[in-house]
Amino acid sequence: MDAYLRRIGADRPIRADLAALRDLQVRHLRSVPFENLSVHFGETVVLAEKELLAKVVDGGRGGFCYELNGAFAALLRELGFTVDLLQARVYDDGRLGIPYDHLALLVESVDESGRPGRWLVDVGFGDHAHHPLAFDERGDQSDPAGTFQLVPADHGDLDLYRDGKPQFRLETRPHALEDFRAGAWWHSTSPESHFTRSLVCSRLTVDGRITLSGRKLVITEHGERHERRLADDTAVLAAYRDHFGLRFDRLPPDPRRADG
Repeated sequence: MDAYLRRIGADRPIRADLAALRDLQVRHLRSVPFENLSVHFGETVVLAEKELLAKVVDGGRGGFCYELNGAFAALLRELGFTVDLLQARVYDDGRLGIPYDHLALLVESVDESGRPGRWLVDVGFGDHAHHPLAFDERGDQSDPAGTFQLVPADHGDLDLYRDGKPQFRLETRPHALEDFRAGAWWHSTSPESHFTRSLVCSRLTVDGRITLSGRKLVITEHGERHERRLADDTAVLAAYRDHFGLRFDRLPPDPRRADG
C-alpha cells in the first residue's frame, strides 16, 4: 500500500476523513489512467484484490471501472475507511445497460467538522466527478466537473445526474468484488460493448484532461480543446509513455482500423 501511495503521489493520511478522501481521489484520477487496453491486448481481467493491485501498482497500469475502483477500495480500507462496492447500470442514449455495468464505491468517513457521512467515490468512470459526492444529499452538488445530483429511482435505487443528464443508476445494497465478474467479462468480450469497439486511455490533469484514442490525442487545458492525429506507431507509443507512463513494445490493435 505504501507503493500504491507513491504511485499516486500521496502521503499516508493521519486520519481517514473527508479531506484525505478528496485528496486521494484527485491524486488517483491524475495518476492512474482510465484505459481499456487489456481488452485489446487479449489480457484477462482478473477481479481479485491481489491481481488488481499487481496491475495498478506493480505494473504501473490503469484499467476500467472494476479494476480501478476495486484497487482503490483496497487502498482506502487499508487507510481506515469503510468501503462498500455498489453496482450500477450506465445510461446510454436514455437506456440502461446491463446489470453490473459499473462498479462504484460507497465510503464512510467523517467530514471537516467531525460528523460521520457517506460518500459516493469513483475513480473508474473516465470524465467524471473529481471529488466525493455526498451520498445522502438529494440536492445539487457542485464539482469541478459540473453539477451532480442523486435522485431517487425505482426499487430504492438512485440515479446520478451530471448537469441534468443521467449518468448511471445505482443499486444501494453492497456487493462483493466477485459479483462483478460477469459484467467485466461481458465488457471485455461482447461486440456490443463500447470497450471492445474502441481504444481509450485518459486521465485528469491539473488544467484539464488528456485522452488518447487510437491515434487521436486530445488535450483539454483551461476549457480549450486541442486535438491532433499522431503520425505513426512510434508517436503513439511515445504518447502512451510520456502522457500516461505506459511503456509498451507494441500497440494494442485498434478495432476501428481495417488493418487492426
